[in-house]
Amino acid sequence: MELMDLLDYEKREMMPDSYKTKSREEMEQRVREIKNKFGSKLYIPGHHYQKDEVVQFADVTGDSLQLAQAAAQNKDAEYIVFCGVHFMAETADMLTSDEQKVLLPDMRAGCSMADMADITQTDRAWEKLTHLFGNTILPLTYVNSTAAIKAFVGRNGGATVTSSNARKMLEWAFTQKQRILFLPDQHLGRNTAFDLGVPLHQMAIWNPIKNELEYEGNIEDIIVILWKGHCSVHENFTVANIEQIRKTEPDMNIIVHPECSREVVAHSDFAGSTKYIIDMIEAAESGTKWAIGTEMNLVNRLIQNNQDKKIVSLNPYMCPCLTMNRIDLPHLLWTLEGLEKGELLNQIIVSEVITKEAVLALNRMLENV
Repeated sequence: MELMDLLDYEKREMMPDSYKTKSREEMEQRVREIKNKFGSKLYIPGHHYQKDEVVQFADVTGDSLQLAQAAAQNKDAEYIVFCGVHFMAETADMLTSDEQKVLLPDMRAGCSMADMADITQTDRAWEKLTHLFGNTILPLTYVNSTAAIKAFVGRNGGATVTSSNARKMLEWAFTQKQRILFLPDQHLGRNTAFDLGVPLHQMAIWNPIKNELEYEGNIEDIIVILWKGHCSVHENFTVANIEQIRKTEPDMNIIVHPECSREVVAHSDFAGSTKYIIDMIEAAESGTKWAIGTEMNLVNRLIQNNQDKKIVSLNPYMCPCLTMNRIDLPHLLWTLEGLEKGELLNQIIVSEVITKEAVLALNRMLENV
């Protein structure tokens, strides 16, 4: 595949400094005015991890795939201003029509986990792994990955997964091939495979920096190969955090995201996707206590929306995700005022080659869940 086929054709625009001096009230009023002006032609999806100052203007909130699917189902919107991160906007562009334009208010909004697997590393890894194991490996990628990685998975017979359906997709994958390569989050892959009964000693790590397999034992025993990537937020929840809660609040439930380490998931009471966490908290009885191991903006929102329960972050020193949390009110307003002037600021355009193969991976997931 040619390098140019792998690139998104994007022009990065930088927000003028003048937006930094505007008052919140002024910016909120202007956003409302522009939303009213565009009506159904403008659609603003907002990821769960976004700041409240942005989420208040979202037409829909959800996880990354939910938002991309919601954008695809909205046939009236000409402009989709995606309040999330780069890989989410890529997915939205791939699933929407050519007439719909996807904009990302701040091109610095990314995901450190997605960035831990680039296509050059992945092609290099695949060459070496297929040399070691032959045609016995099926690649799966978490939706928290770049369009190029999704395309790689698509053209090699694999599929995407979400934290909600990872178990179903891993079960499906094992009906296709003897071994699985799971990108880019080792923790979601390990936790899901372990829940399916795969012992830890049959899981190996692929180190993309060293371009080598990390495993002690007979490599023929390996059935799951985990890409050495992780979420920088969820990896900061520790067993020590859990032990502290058990000591100080023994009647508190501990619920974590499966992007946390195996040890943290094993010591918690519940583990599941962002939607699972939200649903569990909202359905919990009044007066119950919860320590949540996920991104801080979401935890704070759950605290605000469930004041009849005691809710804390599992790690009291946790900060919001600096990349997932990048989009703010000034960038949102700047993007919308650009639209008002007929300017498409920071448009996300995924090439046809990438889109075709990545959609294969997405559709295989949707057909099997």
